[in-house]
Amino acid sequence: MTRISPQAYIIAARRTAIGLTGGLHRHRRVEELAAMALQAALTDARLSPKDVQQLVIGNASEGGNPARLIGLTAGLPETSPAYTIDRQCASGLDAILTAIRLVESGDAEVVAAGGAESLSTAPWRLARPHGTAQTPRFLEAGNSDFEADETLARRGQITRKKQDAYALAARQAGAATGGAKAEIVAMRPEAAEARDEWLGYGLEAAEIADLLPFFEEGGTLTSGNTSPSGDGAAMVVVVSQACYQRLGRPPALCRLASAATGARPGSESEAPAQAVLKLRERLNGDARRPVATHELNETSAAQAIAFRDQLAIPADRFNPGGGALAHGRPFGASSAVVVVRLFARLLASGASIKGQLGLAATGAHGGLGVAALFETHLT
Repeated sequence: MTRISPQAYIIAARRTAIGLTGGLHRHRRVEELAAMALQAALTDARLSPKDVQQLVIGNASEGGNPARLIGLTAGLPETSPAYTIDRQCASGLDAILTAIRLVESGDAEVVAAGGAESLSTAPWRLARPHGTAQTPRFLEAGNSDFEADETLARRGQITRKKQDAYALAARQAGAATGGAKAEIVAMRPEAAEARDEWLGYGLEAAEIADLLPFFEEGGTLTSGNTSPSGDGAAMVVVVSQACYQRLGRPPALCRLASAATGARPGSESEAPAQAVLKLRERLNGDARRPVATHELNETSAAQAIAFRDQLAIPADRFNPGGGALAHGRPFGASSAVVVVRLFARLLASGASIKGQLGLAATGAHGGLGVAALFETHLT
């Protein structure tokens, strides 16, 4: 594959704090969360909501087209098209990649994109009863994802002890980064609004070890070594080369390559790693360049360990801020959070290096994987 010339630039990336379902954001609708993150990203980019020509949102729980409501709430022009992508937890990353393609194709000069999820206020989805005597139940995608991770752990001989130790280390890494405050726009001027809620639950090793497994008969996954679901939004601003020049060529991320794939039944949790392998095949000489940071939107410690080991990623370059295990996983927004995290780590740290690579990867319900390789662009 010939290297893509950078014609689309991510010049700003912000997110809300991630709240646990029924917690921090329990009364906030998806448009309220996303509008706040979008307005903060536009301020960072020195752009106005009126400059946004298209909006792409990833969402897995709302139904309909929440992107349109988000756009209007954020003050975007009524003439700006807005649409929603649902590829479950890959939705946010897919939305960002779609925005990049819109700019690269020349369809727009300024596109806002990301993910937003409010499980606390989303409509309930129930299974249709088979008969009048059957009580409807929730359709919970998370259960089947954990079942796939349990299978992955069994195949890879990833023990409960190893998973618990990894999860504890992830939470400690998240706390050590200060809760990723540089990424977050607070909904209100309160300390709790500037920190991911899950980080406030300081579980100790003994507490994690005492938790009961989700599945009986040798199960290893628990609420302590899996990523909690929640509410939150993450947004980026993508601009064309002409707009980038007008804005004075600020530090940016550019897409180098991306790939998506599906995994065979029984191996659903391997999809993120398979997407990365597919991405590597598409690269030319850039495949030999070291990747500074790998960010996986993981469902569990088992999946994170298997992904890291299969791809031979150095531990210090893999989810250095703790990943979703430390911060939470707001479904359709979670893979957009990964891109915001990459942006902050590679560009907002004050120690940016031109040409550094950062990898974002995620799985999605149904055995899908999406991966994208980004490169820092500095003047």
